[in-house]
Amino acid sequence: MQLFKLKSRLSKFDTFAEFAAEFNLSAQDLVITNEFLFQPFMKGLNLGCTFVFQEKYGVGEPSDEMMNAILADVKKVSYNRVVAVGGGTVIDIAKLFVLKDLANVVDAFERTIPIVKEKQLVIIPTTCGTGSEVTNISIAELKSKHTKMGLADDQLLADDAVIIPELLKGLPYKFYVYSAIDALIHAVESYVSPKSNSYTKIYCRSAIETILDVFQKIAEIGPDYRFERLEDMLVASNFAGIAFGNTGVGAVHALSYPLGGTYHVPHGEANYQFFTAVFECYNRKNPNGTIKEVNALLANVLCAAEDKVYVELDNLLGKLLSKNQLRTYGMKPEEVELFTDSVLQKQGRLLANNYVELSREEIRAIFQSLY
Repeated sequence: MQLFKLKSRLSKFDTFAEFAAEFNLSAQDLVITNEFLFQPFMKGLNLGCTFVFQEKYGVGEPSDEMMNAILADVKKVSYNRVVAVGGGTVIDIAKLFVLKDLANVVDAFERTIPIVKEKQLVIIPTTCGTGSEVTNISIAELKSKHTKMGLADDQLLADDAVIIPELLKGLPYKFYVYSAIDALIHAVESYVSPKSNSYTKIYCRSAIETILDVFQKIAEIGPDYRFERLEDMLVASNFAGIAFGNTGVGAVHALSYPLGGTYHVPHGEANYQFFTAVFECYNRKNPNGTIKEVNALLANVLCAAEDKVYVELDNLLGKLLSKNQLRTYGMKPEEVELFTDSVLQKQGRLLANNYVELSREEIRAIFQSLY
């Protein structure tokens, strides 16, 4: 049984300029990014790359419409390497653009074409959440299917993952917190996955301890404290990505997808709404498995009793950003049933990674309790 893999090379630079020089960026590179990153960090370097600004093709998280519009434009240029500089949307898009014979991204997500990589891929994250720079997963809203779908394949792995702390400075506080909570969820879900093992747990523990330490300091000192720990949070997010890239995530992500796909709630924010409710359910069903180790770790970091860790975790996260009732996003009462069925029908890949199996009634009860 395979325990661990990390196929991407990891690099760190203090500035984007240092990275560009070391990686010899040139006219043969397609750089997918945002204009608010291009202007301060890339424009003055006169690199000669083809730059694509994601926001010119749509706002929010990646969709098949957005990706296909970009695809139509980049087919006009020649490139042999894709460089993603951005958050989860940019990274998820870029992963598809290394594939051979891609004409419609829906074909890739539905695997009606062979998934074959023909371009080099370099990923530079500018949020501290997805860990996507070291995972083999791309997630998009397929508007034609009225859901989100994930494509998980090693052909999507970055050849190089690069950490550049200066690129995190411009991330607004709200998005910083939601992305960091997402990284925390990656680490905690990975820890209790059936595929979890002694190697992946090392990364999970380090990510959990670092993220919660930063959160506690922000709650105590204020939002500006985050600027003192930019590299720490990027590394913690990367560690969480390495962990769940080997183990997968589970029900927190699975339950969040109908909310995100229907009401366009950003990924990290959607996950936050379900995090502790799912783990409280897990803990009721089997408190003596690997979740016991997670509870002990959380209790130690939060200085709380083990039977109160999820209450204390909610209290801490609530000091950073409040959690919302699902109805505030526009969710309707009848969608409790519809979302439950959607999870069971469309998120089997994720539900297979649950700590314990959740019944339809248990999934429904979580939606109902959060509604």
